[in-house]
Amino acid sequence: MRVLAVDDDQSILALLQTALSALGLFEVSIADSGEEALRQIERAEKPFDCFLLDIQMPHMNGIELCREIRAMRAHHKTPIVMLTAMSERKYIDESFVAGATDYVTKPFDFYELRSRLSAAQRILQEHARANDSVEVARKLKQDLDSNLAIALSDPIAMNGIDRMLGFTEFENYIMQLNRTKRFTSHVMAIRVRDVEQHFDQMSNADFREAIQETGRALSKFTRKMGNILSYRGNGVFLCVCHGKASVLTPEQNEPLNRMLATMMSSRRFDVTFELEFGPPVSLRLTTRSGALYSLAKAATALDATPGVVSSKLMRLGRGQAKQSQSQRNDRLAYEAILQDLLAEEPSLNRY
Repeated sequence: MRVLAVDDDQSILALLQTALSALGLFEVSIADSGEEALRQIERAEKPFDCFLLDIQMPHMNGIELCREIRAMRAHHKTPIVMLTAMSERKYIDESFVAGATDYVTKPFDFYELRSRLSAAQRILQEHARANDSVEVARKLKQDLDSNLAIALSDPIAMNGIDRMLGFTEFENYIMQLNRTKRFTSHVMAIRVRDVEQHFDQMSNADFREAIQETGRALSKFTRKMGNILSYRGNGVFLCVCHGKASVLTPEQNEPLNRMLATMMSSRRFDVTFELEFGPPVSLRLTTRSGALYSLAKAATALDATPGVVSSKLMRLGRGQAKQSQSQRNDRLAYEAILQDLLAEEPSLNRY
């Protein structure tokens, strides 16, 4: 895995290059500034597989560099890990919004860093397989709707939408927030009403585009609040709110739906989506299981039917189209974590 580490501290660069190269899994190049990193990226005969970026650097900081790398076609999806001493939420938010895949704070543990880079490598391999599949589909000139067949539970990509994070990036963001012990942060679900009916009646391509337009409307509506968003499948968006002022209220539901109706009408959709809000759920839990439980609780909070959390969660991952092996593995791992949590803390079944 070809890694470019960027830091203005030569001792950190030497440590990264020596330690990671010794593992035998990584070929590490180094750059001591954002400008030098861009020059190396431009000169590289083969694109880098991953980037490790410090934030605090003169002239061009790591967040600006992350944004520059993301603008390059060859690195639109290349894993970018921020490796920094900055633990404030402002830097975490700006990094993920700029396109970061993960965030590691200094001083770091090399075993943890190796684990993060291995995860980044798996993401890279999944992207490569996805690109190969798209290329094969293009060559065979198959129908667009069958090529891009999706299940209702699929987390549709939201590329180019401000503050809208991908599935993996969003969970990494939540993990990082929990490490900073943010006690005023909440997550809430925003769901498309009658999403099953819309999914059954629309083509795959139209449904995908309508969900993406909904994401654009949410991003536009929450711009001043600075909320972080992610689409989780099943017509559910999750919204992270920092402080009471950024929590969406029932009074904002109607103006948001009016904005969405206007935007969908301008795109000439035959249907109009309507959104409903779930209650805010605290993100104060500081374990990985606790954080995932908070996300799952927010996603299921809109369900009025009494029942056990575990039974609801089992329904979240079910879709109508065939899932890829990686998606099934992700869901099984996700469900296992939640089941372990419920086994350890039976009181959670009351929710």
